[in-house]
Amino acid sequence: MLHSTYKYIARTILFLLIISAAIYIGFLYGKNNDRALGSSTLSAQEILRGSSLLDQVKSLIDEKFISWKATYTPPTIEDLEYGMIAGYVSAYHDPYTQFFPPKEAKEFNEQVSGEFSGVGMEVESKNGYVVVVAPLKDSPAQKAGVQSGDIVASVDGVSIDGMAVEEVVAMIRGEIGTDVTLGMVRRGSDGNSSQSLSFTITRQKIQIPTVDTEVVNDVFVIHLYNFSSNSAELFRQALVEFTNGNTPYLLIDVRGNPGGYLEAAVDMASLFLEKGKMVVVEKGSKSYGDKNHVSKGYNVFPPQVKIAVLIDAGSASASEILAGALKDNGVATVYGQKSFGKGSVQELVQLPGGSSVKITVATWYTPNDVNITLSGITPNVEIERNKEMTYDSELLEVTKLFRNNK
Repeated sequence: MLHSTYKYIARTILFLLIISAAIYIGFLYGKNNDRALGSSTLSAQEILRGSSLLDQVKSLIDEKFISWKATYTPPTIEDLEYGMIAGYVSAYHDPYTQFFPPKEAKEFNEQVSGEFSGVGMEVESKNGYVVVVAPLKDSPAQKAGVQSGDIVASVDGVSIDGMAVEEVVAMIRGEIGTDVTLGMVRRGSDGNSSQSLSFTITRQKIQIPTVDTEVVNDVFVIHLYNFSSNSAELFRQALVEFTNGNTPYLLIDVRGNPGGYLEAAVDMASLFLEKGKMVVVEKGSKSYGDKNHVSKGYNVFPPQVKIAVLIDAGSASASEILAGALKDNGVATVYGQKSFGKGSVQELVQLPGGSSVKITVATWYTPNDVNITLSGITPNVEIERNKEMTYDSELLEVTKLFRNNK
């Protein structure tokens, strides 16, 4: 009797699912629901209404499925609807294009607020792995020994294989003062060997730092940790400090900087480039279009000022825009290691019922037409990082090379 009841519920839910999902996706597409994604691509409604394979799978589940759990609650209409939409979105195989049901949407909005409790590291999806872009300066993750390029394998003993980045982030974050154990894989410098590591880290309130300065080997160094809404102004203040000094050597250190606002990167680049010089090109979708971001022409530095940028595998997004713009326009020498390669633009669209969808709408290209996502930024002078090299010793070596124009 119970089996028959579940069959009836499943059939009813699945029937309603087809109707509700079609209506839902029809709402998303609006009046454009008859516009094909490509010359041979079916619309979402046609897929839902006319897929014999989908009908067959639904029939098989309806007929054969039984839960292994002692108590079982069938999925709701919303569960099935969200699952189908998530599958539809994931079929585009873009790690940055994702659908968020209401709970996950709320968590994602909290993640981008700029202040949160966690371990203090930026992660992204790359080549099918969840990879640490960079631990934030003075964060619990950095103090524990987490490094750029580390691959997250498990959280509290649970494998994260196949999970979306947002799911992993939600597992890592938690209440202040609680511990989380991260299983990591660190690849060797040869690219073949690897090392399994485990870090138990106490969660703390994370406030993202922005800028600090120092003078090393008569080189004025601006350490830039993110591109937030106030980063450009803080960067200008640091440059005033530089101009009041007595050294012509300026080094912008964006190692471990995961990026942020495009506008901040354009404003910073404009301090070094003549008006109208290309900073970055966005090549976008049909609705987004292509956009050229050019220098605003602040260009406050005389030719005798020598400028360099220091990058590493943790430099991403807006960091790559700034480094690429200064490199391609010939105003700065870039030192370090090849950057992360995160050069795409996402648009977050809020949907009915509290869900949302994040869609890649454009990709970034440097002034010399380098696809940042595919290629990253390659330094003019590569610094080989070995086990003995620390954050400070690398800076010391680069400032010496910079001073000697090597």
